[in-house]
Formats: sequence, C-alpha cells, structure tokens
Amino acid sequence: MQDFIYQVDTKILFGHDQLRNLSKEIKKYGNRVLICYGGGSIKKSGLYDKVIKELEENDIFYKELWDIEPNPRVESVKRGVEIVKKHSLNFILPVGGGSVIDCAKLVAAGAKVETDPWKIVIGEEIVKEALPIGAILTIAATGSEMDKASVITNVKTKQKLGWASKHVLPKFAIMNPEYTYTVPKYHTSAGVADIMSHTMENYFSLNDGCYMQDRMAEGILKTMIKYGPIAYNDPENYEARANIMWSNSWAINGLLGSGKSTAWSVHAMEHELSAYYDITHGIGLAILTPRWLKHVLNNETVEKIATFGKNVFEIEETSDKFEDANKAIDALYKFFKDEMHIPMTLQELDIDETHLRDMAKATIRHKNGPIKGFQTLQEEDVYEIYKMSL
Repeated sequence: MQDFIYQVDTKILFGHDQLRNLSKEIKKYGNRVLICYGGGSIKKSGLYDKVIKELEENDIFYKELWDIEPNPRVESVKRGVEIVKKHSLNFILPVGGGSVIDCAKLVAAGAKVETDPWKIVIGEEIVKEALPIGAILTIAATGSEMDKASVITNVKTKQKLGWASKHVLPKFAIMNPEYTYTVPKYHTSAGVADIMSHTMENYFSLNDGCYMQDRMAEGILKTMIKYGPIAYNDPENYEARANIMWSNSWAINGLLGSGKSTAWSVHAMEHELSAYYDITHGIGLAILTPRWLKHVLNNETVEKIATFGKNVFEIEETSDKFEDANKAIDALYKFFKDEMHIPMTLQELDIDETHLRDMAKATIRHKNGPIKGFQTLQEEDVYEIYKMSL
C-alpha cells in the first residue's frame, strides 16, 4: 500500500428532515447566496419552494443561476460568476445532481479570479481560494457533494475536462433520499452505473496490497446490484434510495483510491463521448466498461477480474481463471442491460464510426500520453474499445 493522506471535511446531513438545518449551516460562512439548479425539476417536485422559504424566513439574500446543463457548460459558469460579482454574493448553494454541483464549484473558484474560468479547468489559472459551497443533492450519481473534483464541458473546443481543488470541497451536503424519488428511470440507471464506475475505477488496480479498500469497493458494488433494480422498479423505496445515495458519496470521496495508483481509464474515454455527442455520462460508462475489461483481460489482470466476479456477482470459481473472468464481465454487461435497462451499444445512442478515431486521439492527448492504469492504453487501444462498443 502506498503512502497517502486522507481528509474529507464535508459535513453530511442525511435523512428526512435535514433541510431545517440549511440556513444555520449557510450562516457559518455567509448570508448572500447564489442558488444553482438545472432545468426546473426542483420546482416541479416542490423542493425549490422549500429552499426559498427556508432562506427567506432566515433573512438570507439570494440570487439564482438556472438552466445548468446535464454536462455543465463553461458558459453557465461564466453567467454564475457574473451574478456573484454583480451582487457581492458570498456563498454558493447548488440544488441538484453532480452537474449542478460541478458547475457551482467552478463558479465558486471563478468568482475569486479575474480571468476566464476555463483557464482554471485547463490548468492555466491556479485556484488559491474559492467561495464556500453547500449542496442539496437530488440525484445519486457523481458523488460531487463529497469530493473536490469537477467536470466542465467547452462545446466550442469539444472538450469535457476534469479539474480539482481542495478549495471547492463542499462545506456541507444535505442528503434526503426522498429528493431522488422523482428521478426518471433512465437517470436512476445512469446514476447506478456512474457509482459503479467510480468504484471500479478505484478497484481495478494491480499489486497494491489494498485489501481493505477492495473489500469496501466490492461492498458498494454489491449494494448497487441489490438496490439498483429496486429503485428502478419502485422509485419511492426509501431503503433503496438511501443505500444508493450513501454509496454515491463513498464511491468517489477518496477512500477507495487511498494507497493506490489509479488512472480512471474509462472516464477518460467517456468524457470524449460526452464532449462530442452530449450523452448521459453514466450511460456511456456502462457501455464502455465491459468492453474495456474484455480488452485488458490478460495473464496479468485475469486474477483481479475473476475475483471481481466471485466477490461481487457470486460466480462460482472453476479451475479456468479466464473462464471465470469472462463470466464476470458478462455478468456486469447483463446487469446493466437486463436489470437496469441501459442501452448497451453506441449505435443505440446514434453514435457511429465517424468520430471514433478523433475521440481516441483526444483521450490520449487530454491525459498527456498513454493511460497508465489497470493496463496501459495507447490511442489504438482506445480506438478498439470504442469500436467494440458500437
């Protein structure tokens, strides 16, 4: 196990009645708030009215940034930064899922610089401070409420890139599983796939001696396999939504990857899909992951993939490790397709061969060279995985 430092300071307020604590938590850091949200689902669900009532009853000034996209655009960030500076706001409150929170993080950092916030994403501007953030989570998928990372899309340059800073780690997150009851089936499935992908990106590593982290990762994956289909078929099942929501945070808050060297191979490939075609992130991850595992299956990786099958899908061991590993990959594919009803080919998303080579080149370019993860991926490897996914 490698040396590491692990610290996550986000305060979690989990359960039915935590919104009553919102104003008290905000006032620890500020009293002039930018509320960030997406296409209006929080208004349909009634959550928006509850948040506004809580703020107004506690004399908290607020402005709003709405219509944040599912793959948040840098243009929305710029709108938010302009509002913050114009009204001297001092706290950022995203109400939504990972896209809204990711956008809010860059707004929080961008409000403290005088340059284009995109320069933060591409590393030309270093984040030295940011406005404080608190999150109200409405979709379990990205884990953005409890980590320091953010992913932003620049449509003009066809780039979807991740960046991170300790300064944008949310101060608190209100997590009420009931807020996820209205998430459509398609996005419930995408969220489960996203959580599983975060877990697997940390899990699939070699020779690191991280036994504890791997067993915890397997526990999260089994939780998704148990409760994902329940949430899909019974959207208001509190137990299912609660277990998925809590797994969402722990899949990506740094615990599973502590002591490891991980490259997040599948995310790098999916970011290009989303940049070119604006597809739902979790769906792209579900399509790519089984193909990636098939591509990297070899004498070095077979033991880990077979163990994944045994411990996560309870596949009975045989004397043939490659047979066991292939059964594990097939079980993952079958879970996504048959239990979570995810389209499992790119063609089903109207994606053809046109940009596969361009996306493969961009994947390697944005990683500054080969992806050195579970197995090293060159441009040709990425291209082959895309082709397998058609």
